[in-house]
Amino acid sequence: MTSLNQDIKNKLKRLNVFEKIIVINLVVFLLGLIYRPLLEWFELPSSFNTFILQPWSLVSYAFVHYEFMHILFNMLWLYIIAQWILNLFNPKMALNIYFLGAISGAVLYVLVYNLFPDVFMNSRLVGASASVRALLIFLCAYMPHKEFRFFTLSIKLWYIGLAIVILDVLGLISGIKDPIYGNSGGNIAHLGGAFLGYLYAKQLARGTDIGKGFEKFVDAIAGVFKFSNRKPFKKVHKNKNKVGGFNKSDFNEFNKQKKIDIILEKISKSGYESLTKEEKEFLFRAGK
Repeated sequence: MTSLNQDIKNKLKRLNVFEKIIVINLVVFLLGLIYRPLLEWFELPSSFNTFILQPWSLVSYAFVHYEFMHILFNMLWLYIIAQWILNLFNPKMALNIYFLGAISGAVLYVLVYNLFPDVFMNSRLVGASASVRALLIFLCAYMPHKEFRFFTLSIKLWYIGLAIVILDVLGLISGIKDPIYGNSGGNIAHLGGAFLGYLYAKQLARGTDIGKGFEKFVDAIAGVFKFSNRKPFKKVHKNKNKVGGFNKSDFNEFNKQKKIDIILEKISKSGYESLTKEEKEFLFRAGK
């Protein structure tokens, strides 16, 4: 049993940040199958009066799925997009886009439902669609002329982004006309996430990372918990084979990361297409 637990821990450590998010979503989905009322406190309510009693739902709703097809398509899209975005950008920035997309979708959802109560019926929002939309539209807006190969067809990313936004708008209109079977709430959240992804990409292209404030906020919260769990000081014996506390592999890793940072900085200033062939190949290998 101990060996099995260790194997599971080792495999989880090797997962990238989005693969870990996929695992969390799957665990929450299984919990919902076992006892659905447990997850009701994590759903995002459309009523503002209910929302203020559970503000954590601004993010937690993005981890809740009840239908198999819903979680299947969301996680499949997330897995595909993650392979692209993590090859080009650092994981922290990718997570900023993901969670800010969830928050933007939630804010627009609550706002619209409370501004137009005669148009939309009270409901609850679940699913990672807004977060996935934010990542997808970010890529489409940041590299609009990058081509996505679909069988024998090559489609530019901005065409894909535009088509998805149009489908969400049409879905919203359809949901208003048929509130019983439509998904107006979901489409509103999709548009909120898409807006965040587009805004993030355009600002990043101008050299401004709008997620830095959110990143510092999350780091500050994580720092509180790290401080409380800090282990007592232990005396460490020096290793004579190390120089300044680093061995050769440490230096190689440092140089590799430095080169990645320089390439990412070049992307943020001049775009992905400004990279040389060697830089693109190095970034792809590093992402592997």
